[in-house]
Amino acid sequence: QVQLVESGGGLVQPGGSLRLSCAASGNIYTIYAMGWYRQVPGKQRELVATIHSLGNTNYGDSVKGRFAISRVGADNTMYLQMNSLKPEDTAVYYCWLGQSRQSFWGHGTQVTVSS
Repeated sequence: QVQLVESGGGLVQPGGSLRLSCAASGNIYTIYAMGWYRQVPGKQRELVATIHSLGNTNYGDSVKGRFAISRVGADNTMYLQMNSLKPEDTAVYYCWLGQSRQSFWGHGTQVTVSS
């Protein structure tokens, strides 16, 4: 099994920044990709950003130019730098890891953007 633990969420004012972290541990051997998704009550979980094993990244349209995903491979740790935050970025953010056609999810961390 793979365990994913997110951290770094919290309350921030519009225009502010936060950095989320995701630490992966357990039975990790060949990671295909890692990423961040977010969800608000009553809506489907949506893509925020992914980073693949070769380093290529993909972002949801609503966060392009504001968020940046990165990964420290040796530590199996992933980050999401979130800048210019907007109230509509408020959601629970989930860490995701893909390996051998399996998906693993963290428990999520709340991000609230409000004045």
